[in-house]
Amino acid sequence: MKIKTALVEDNPHLALSISEKLSSFEEVEVLFVAGNGQEAIRKLSVQVPDVILMDISMPVMDGLEATGRIHHLFPSVKIVMLTVFDEPEKIFKAILAGATGYLLKDEKPGKILSALEEAMEGGAPMSVSIAAKSLELIRGTNKVIPPDKNDFNLTKRELEILHRISIGENYQQIADRLFISPRTVRKHIENIYLKMQVHNKVDAVRLAIEHKIVY
Repeated sequence: MKIKTALVEDNPHLALSISEKLSSFEEVEVLFVAGNGQEAIRKLSVQVPDVILMDISMPVMDGLEATGRIHHLFPSVKIVMLTVFDEPEKIFKAILAGATGYLLKDEKPGKILSALEEAMEGGAPMSVSIAAKSLELIRGTNKVIPPDKNDFNLTKRELEILHRISIGENYQQIADRLFISPRTVRKHIENIYLKMQVHNKVDAVRLAIEHKIVY
């Protein structure tokens, strides 16, 4: 069985090059190439691949937003980031959005093929340097916490929702799991941000990890 693959890349020359290299492998079938996240979602309504190789910086809809939306709409599709960005924040946001892997664009075609196969087997393929940065990110959360652990006076439901955010679930997924409305989820998250004095879920999760509220 060939690995049905899609490529989301806004540079047409690079997209053509990557697509041709992938198509040269008998194990891979490139279903489509899209120039941005919005176009990818539109094409997914016609053809659903096994794995998507996703760029981050794109016009109209970037790769991080597209990853979150696709992960919600097509949860069975594996998404592997293929980008030039190796900043820890980008890696963290991609994983939160639902990415299963993270590769740099300078990887050789054979490495990309191996990553596709690993993703299909349930793995989390990463470039060597990305894996190292991910470990640094995890180690960076192991800070000394005072004995009186600060839980920011979060309620049991808010702690549960914060945990759901930390594993990458979106509003609708949380609502479905907790049998509440997305509007109620949004209100809880607003309260979480207010109590933790943060402005987005990435900062909320980081702070929660630092204070050992979530793991």
